[in-house]
Amino acid sequence: MFGLGAPELILILVLALIIFGPGKLPEVGRALGKGIREFKNATNSVTEEIKEAARIDDGDGSANKEKAAKQAS
Repeated sequence: MFGLGAPELILILVLALIIFGPGKLPEVGRALGKGIREFKNATNSVTEEIKEAARIDDGDGSANKEKAAKQAS
C-alpha cells in the first residue's frame, strides 16, 4: 500500500517505543485504531448517502424500500 517493508515497520515501531515508552504505547495504538475505525465508518456513511442520492435521482423506488428495511433492523 505505502511500499513499507519489514525493516521500515520495525524502524517505525522502535521509534514509537523510544518516543512514547512501553507504558504509553498500547494507549497510543488503541487511540490510533479508534481514529482509523471512526474515519472508515464516516467514509462508509458518506458513500452510502451518495449511493442513495444517486438511486433517488434515477427515480428508482427501491432506495426507499432499502432505507426502510435498514431502519427496521
